[in-house]
Formats: sequence, structure tokens, C-alpha cells
Amino acid sequence: MNTVAIDMVDALAQGRVGAREWLDVCLARIEATDGRVNAFTDRTFARARAEADAVDARRQRGELLPPLAGVPYAVKNLFDIAGVTTRAGSKINRSHPRATADAVLVQRLRDAGAVLVGALNMDEYAYGFTTENSHDGACHNPHDLRCSAGGSSGGSGAAVAAGQVPLALGSDTNGSIRVPSSLCGVWGLKPTFGRLSRRGSTPFVHSIDHLGPFANSVALLALSYDAMQGADPLDPGCHATAVQPALPTLGQGTEGLRIGVLGGYFHAHASPAAREVVARAAKALGARDDVLWPDAALGRAAAFVTSASEGGSLHLDDLRTRPDDFEPLSVDRFIAGALQPAAWYLQAQRFRRVYRDRVNALFTQWDVLLAPATPVVAQPLGTEWLEINGVRHPCRPALGLLTQPISFAGCPVVAAPMWPAGSALPLGVQIITAPWREDLALRAARVLEQTGTACFKPAVL
Repeated sequence: MNTVAIDMVDALAQGRVGAREWLDVCLARIEATDGRVNAFTDRTFARARAEADAVDARRQRGELLPPLAGVPYAVKNLFDIAGVTTRAGSKINRSHPRATADAVLVQRLRDAGAVLVGALNMDEYAYGFTTENSHDGACHNPHDLRCSAGGSSGGSGAAVAAGQVPLALGSDTNGSIRVPSSLCGVWGLKPTFGRLSRRGSTPFVHSIDHLGPFANSVALLALSYDAMQGADPLDPGCHATAVQPALPTLGQGTEGLRIGVLGGYFHAHASPAAREVVARAAKALGARDDVLWPDAALGRAAAFVTSASEGGSLHLDDLRTRPDDFEPLSVDRFIAGALQPAAWYLQAQRFRRVYRDRVNALFTQWDVLLAPATPVVAQPLGTEWLEINGVRHPCRPALGLLTQPISFAGCPVVAAPMWPAGSALPLGVQIITAPWREDLALRAARVLEQTGTACFKPAVL
């Protein structure tokens, strides 16, 4: 049995494969590969076996099964899992009591029949783009173990790429779903800001944090997204928007959609390989026009100011009393953020209102926009500097050059796995749509998948 076969959901639904059978293969794959990948920080195998057995028992009784019945998945370790301490990649949180309940999105996937196998590696408190975590060890890219899996949801991208699970959950503030999706070659979805409940997850930046799925197929991405939708009155950041299922329209294609390619900033900060994969995606989708995203550089700068200020303020007490227990790669940035003048943060928020209006106006002319997800393919772990079109950049923050302007506007994005010509490493394309139009991004993604333009390739380990 192929553990990463994208038709396994159908096989489960039709009874050709049992939930426990698929789970056992996934658990064996984790045991065989995670010593090299280091995607998992916690394993909930006993819970997973009980959930899989319950699915099989329901099938044997002839019950109607929910849409994700028997699908194994794992979550970034900032999601609460009942009975597990939510570390959020930190040393400090290890002394916290175990969670007494699952996060809302974990509850919703459980209700949809999915089977939870564990928690995944990440940058401390989600502040990073490489998952080089000194507390839990670096997460390795399954396509080249010398390289980064991206971050901060590196374990989520790596677990799917390695064939350990077909589905994972992560968070995205400045690009933390799209960067690992790009570098690991998996499908990822950052929904509209406020679309999915964040209750039961450890925050990084309250005003920008998004939660979303990684998957090995567009259909599974849409299935999981649909299962997690729904208002949550106990999460003040979750909008009371009606559920808008994406799966029913997934196969409608892109005919009639106005599709453009982001140039300017998104061209200047993209390597030749990144520009090449976008050009291929554009050709497959019939996109021709070069589009300028308004104030992209300012949007990124304001996102930096906001992230540093909110993130630093959130951890202020621990920064005062336990600075040596923070991750060396993030502690200075948290301290600097906590010390930022309030005027900087307020100005960033004033700009954000104007910025969102300008971005939303762009979508009166376009339905779908394309851009690279990362400037380059995965770099070796520990890389400090990289060069993009003759300009030298610090590597870790540069991985978010092309994602930060998008998330600061709150737009939904699907990251599509592409493979640059002659490269053994993937590089993703962002499919960007107006707020609340995840369905259009997923439709375009499905066209790229059906034409073979974008595809998931399981890592050979």
C-alpha cells in the first residue's frame, strides 16, 4: 500500500481499506523515517489506534461515516491536544500542565472522523522560517536532509512530504504555512484572516495569526478546510461568516476567472527558479497580465513591526525573568519587539487599514493572482545569508519576503507545489484571492494538479 496515495480517502470511504490498516502503515512510516526527519515532537499513537478502531467499528455497523473518517493527521505543537502539554516549540512551556481539551480545529477534525497521530516540530512560539529549534532539534527537509523544511510550521510540511501523514495542521502569521509548503513540496492553505477558529492554539501575533491545513492533494486540502469551518463566538478573532464549502465547486475550473501574475516587488525578490515556476503556472491557468501589488514593501515592513511588538509583549514576563530559556534565534527579536516605541506599532496599524483597502480594490479587477511562495528553494540548515538577483539577504527573514505582504492583508492563499526545471527540490506558487474566496484559490489549484503543472511528490527516504 502506498502511504501517500492521494486516493486513500476514497478507498477508506468505499471500504477497500480499513482505517486501522492505513493508520498502521503511517505509524510504521513515522517509526522508520522520523529519526532522520525529526518532524514529530509528541506521538499520540494510542489515541490514534482507538480513533481508527472506532471508525472501522462504525463502518462494520453500516453507519454513514463523516468525510474524513480514518484519515491520519498531525498538528503543529501549538495546538492543544487533550492530555499533552502544548509546548509551542518552547522550553518554558514544558512545565505547563497538560491540555484538558483539544483545540477547536482538532475537535472539528475529530468530529469529521480524522485520526490524530501526534504533534509536530516548529520554531519557538512560531517566530521563524526554518524550524531550527534548539529545544527539539532541527526539522530536516525530507527531499534533502541537509536542508531546512521551512518554518515556522516546518514539522507539518515535512511530515506530509515524508509520507508520514497525508494531512497536517499549522499556523501562518507571516508565511509559516506557505514557506514550508514551498520548501517541502506539499499543498498548503492559509485561509482568510478570521475564517477559522484559533481557540486552543498558542498565539504569536493576535492580529495576524491564521491556522490552516497542509495536504498531499487539493481534494484533501479542501475536505479538511470545509470540516474546520464555522463561527466560534468564544474566539473574538473568528468572524461569524457563514460556512462556504469549497469541495462542491472544486472541479469547476478557471474559465471566466480573471487571473494575473504579480510583478514588481514579487519579481525583483524572486530567483530565476521562482520566476520560472510562476510562469509555468500562469501558462496553465491562462494568466498573462503583470499586476502590481500595492505597497508590498511597506506591507512587509508593517508586518515586521506588528509581529515584533505583539510577539514581544506577549512574552514580556518570561523575557524579564527567564531570558536564557528562550531559543537563541528568537530571544533578541522578542526583546527588541517588546522595546519598540508604541508610535511605531500604532503607525503600522494605521497603515494597515489603508493597505487593506488598496489590496481589496485590486480584487475588483482580478479574481486570482499568482506569485512565488519563496524566493529560493530550501537552503542548507544553518545558512546565514543568501543572494537573490545580486542582492545579499539574511537567509531566515528573506524566506518570508513574498508571503508577508499577503498575510498582512488577510487574503487567502493556496501554496501549490512546483518543481523548478532541473531541480531536485520544490518551490511553491502562491494562488491568492480576495478575502473569503478560498473556493477560487482551490479551484485554480485543482487545475494545476489535474494538468500535472503542480504536483505532490513523496520524498524518498
